[in-house]
Amino acid sequence: MKNPYPYSDDNKRYQTMNYYFKHTYGHKVAKVPLNAGFTCPNRDGTKGMGGCTFCSALGSGDSILHFQDTLSIQYQTGLERMRQKWPHCLGFAYFQSFSNTYAPLDVLRSIYDPFFNDPTVTGVAVATRADCLEPDVLDYLAKQASKKEVWIELGLQSIHEKTMKHLNRCHGTQIVWDQLAKIRHTPIKTCVHLMNSLPGESKEDMIDSATAVAAHHPDAIKIHMLHLLKGTQLAKEYEIHPFPILSLEDYVDIVVSQLEVLPPDMIIERLTGDGLADELILPTWTIKKTIVLNEIDKRMARLDTYQGKYYCSSKQ
Repeated sequence: MKNPYPYSDDNKRYQTMNYYFKHTYGHKVAKVPLNAGFTCPNRDGTKGMGGCTFCSALGSGDSILHFQDTLSIQYQTGLERMRQKWPHCLGFAYFQSFSNTYAPLDVLRSIYDPFFNDPTVTGVAVATRADCLEPDVLDYLAKQASKKEVWIELGLQSIHEKTMKHLNRCHGTQIVWDQLAKIRHTPIKTCVHLMNSLPGESKEDMIDSATAVAAHHPDAIKIHMLHLLKGTQLAKEYEIHPFPILSLEDYVDIVVSQLEVLPPDMIIERLTGDGLADELILPTWTIKKTIVLNEIDKRMARLDTYQGKYYCSSKQ
């Protein structure tokens, strides 16, 4: 069966980040995760305490093996590890842990300038919260984006305010849409994070979140399965009052439905997470990332469907 999806060089029926990088730079590009030692306003008491209930003590940067080293060492060590798998890959600095714009501009400059000024660094991705993007910081990143590729990744997780409150996000959905609208007027590229299997959410709720993201059309999206990690507030809640956790089959079904409502040209940066096995309580099936992705591919082929099949744009 011929693949009907245009942004693919293989059997993928959605646009992978690998496809985007290959067609942009002509090479494999590896994102190197970094921990710059930030925190979040819902951790330090500014807006709340404890952080997001699903988030680990390392601020979702659990895969960063040398997080106590300098950023330069973290980057070089991480890139060397990537090149064991892809010997000639380019490196893309990914500031992953916590909220990476939650500091005064002079502090951020001291952290980011070395990477922006390093010609061997292909680009910089900055993960943050929508309520941690001050105008001067956005201006700074926009100026850098005229010289080197810059991404801002915004955590959304869900569009449902009840869920956001349960997760202790301490901000609503509208600020995410507002920031996307502001960033759209700059050279910066945007990515939004969604999470499936959050407590109390139905399949329809998760698809509604994807549909809402589609309407605001960021450049990319990351879709994660909820990981119950040791020591997190959500894991403690689960011990007392267990809530349904999606099976692999149900997750695949929902992800395929989400892909169908997304814009066909949106980059799908991730469809499953990388939780460390020794920190993961549930679901254990996420450890086998390749199997998860293969099951998504097989279901899309079996249904003869593809990213954007049911996307509705007001411009169409």
